Amino acid sequence: MKRSGMGVPLRVVSYNIHSQRDDTAALAAVVRAARPDVVIVQEGPRRFRWRQKSATLAESFGLVVAAGGLPALGNLLLTSLRVQVRGNRCQRFPLTPGRHLRGAAYADCRVGDARFTLAGSHLSTDPTERPGQAAEFKRGLDAATSPVVAGADLNEGPDGPAWATVSRGLTDTAVAADQADRLTYSCADPRRRIDALFVDPLITVVDYDVVDTPQTRRASDHFPVLVDLLLPAGG
Repeated sequence: MKRSGMGVPLRVVSYNIHSQRDDTAALAAVVRAARPDVVIVQEGPRRFRWRQKSATLAESFGLVVAAGGLPALGNLLLTSLRVQVRGNRCQRFPLTPGRHLRGAAYADCRVGDARFTLAGSHLSTDPTERPGQAAEFKRGLDAATSPVVAGADLNEGPDGPAWATVSRGLTDTAVAADQADRLTYSCADPRRRIDALFVDPLITVVDYDVVDTPQTRRASDHFPVLVDLLLPAGG
């Protein structure tokens, strides 16, 4: 992608890959076809040999690992070599007894003369647990010192309290592109928009897509969210 005079282009995929339980060849083909600069993965490797598995997944996409994996409970940030990763960190949310431990991953990045913070999370399926996790994730986003690009499987729609918390002060890229009617889950029976990409208001949303193809229906139980952005230059 060439740089525009209005800013620095960045192509982002946010994708719940269903722990690679589905057609992994289709999964790799879907991401490679999108030619993203960054991929925000939910349900990535988080158990035995997670480093090797994360690296193998990244290689299958033609990307490298920037942050996440086990320390972020399966949230994984991948980048192309176009993107310089200047630092990373992981966050774990407080554990509710009897529930799954969850968290978030962050990477401070630079592309051209634009800086941004890439972030990803996957909130609980439990409606009583989600708002607290959303507040924890929001604190991590608010601590960023450069414009945020945040992808998440929120496990609830835009009318939910956790969604409202995470999105506060950020741009919902689907809304900005007038595509909020595009559903992301499930591939077998699309009925909900629970996967989202939020960005700092300084970032311009150029294009937005929920990639619904025969290949994406084989690759995971979620559709990938594909967004083209323009980052503010000189940050």
